[in-house]
Amino acid sequence: MTGSWDKYAEAADGWSDDAYADGRTYLARRAELVRSLGPALAPGDAVLDLACGDGGLADFLPEQRYTGVDASPEMVAAAQRRGRNVVQADLNDYEPAEPVQATTIFRAIYYARERPVLLARIAGYTETKLVFDLNPRQYRLADVRADLRAAGFDRLALRPFFVPQTRAVPRPLALALRALERSGPVARLVLRARFTYLCAASTGPGTKR
Repeated sequence: MTGSWDKYAEAADGWSDDAYADGRTYLARRAELVRSLGPALAPGDAVLDLACGDGGLADFLPEQRYTGVDASPEMVAAAQRRGRNVVQADLNDYEPAEPVQATTIFRAIYYARERPVLLARIAGYTETKLVFDLNPRQYRLADVRADLRAAGFDRLALRPFFVPQTRAVPRPLALALRALERSGPVARLVLRARFTYLCAASTGPGTKR
């Protein structure tokens, strides 16, 4: 994240609880797809979560080695008070000391100063996949796919993500929305109005970055 952190400073304590109507369901579903979408993660794999806020995703990846990165000192402090491994840095500049298996960016791809440059940097330290969310009403999928290919990610797995962020829904409706994610053309129609894709970019066998 870059820019003014006033709004994040004020909301840092309890961010993961307050930013979502049903934070446990939302983050658990996100974590499930971090592990399974595209190449699967194994226990012990390292996950680097860029623009992580208070690092709430860490609680739902207990088998992975989680590190969060956020530019807001208040968010980092809130994460550390909860025992989460989060460091302060700008996602555009941060590089881990050693490669990670997965890098994630959620609700923050627009913080890239230059998206192709950021993706190329991530490709340099990410061994298995980059997982991020994409609003297709804000960014053309073809443009993002082209930037990913230029960075060396030649495979892209997409999954509609129909978990409401700001409204808790009854379990039957939640299950219906999850089934709708796999509905193909109908899901793409829904995405014209709301919700996002979850994307997993990876490199195929024999491809050099």
